[in-house]
Amino acid sequence: MKKVEAIIRTHKLDDVKSALVEAGIEGMTVVEVRGFGRQKGHTEMYRGTEYAVDFVPKAKLEIILADEKLQVAIDAVLKAAQTGNVGDGKIFVSDIAESIRIRTGEIGDDAV
Repeated sequence: MKKVEAIIRTHKLDDVKSALVEAGIEGMTVVEVRGFGRQKGHTEMYRGTEYAVDFVPKAKLEIILADEKLQVAIDAVLKAAQTGNVGDGKIFVSDIAESIRIRTGEIGDDAV
């Protein structure tokens, strides 16, 4: 099993969700996060005063899936989230040692 964590632009969340559902990926967790990378924040005007916004709002998706669905999920996120501009986000993939469905006690891929 793999865990895919994708940090994306908040306005691309619905597009990414739709692309993942179309690709047959079921279940995800979404968290609103703030951070910066190469984008290094931006400035905004409020009542005539300019403010530096160091932490940019983003959405973080967490998806646990079987190894054979990994590339499909990555391709769906890339296609739906990419604008070509700095700040599009990142995708991280890590191994999951075990998963257990609390309701039924199912283990491994059956629990996902």
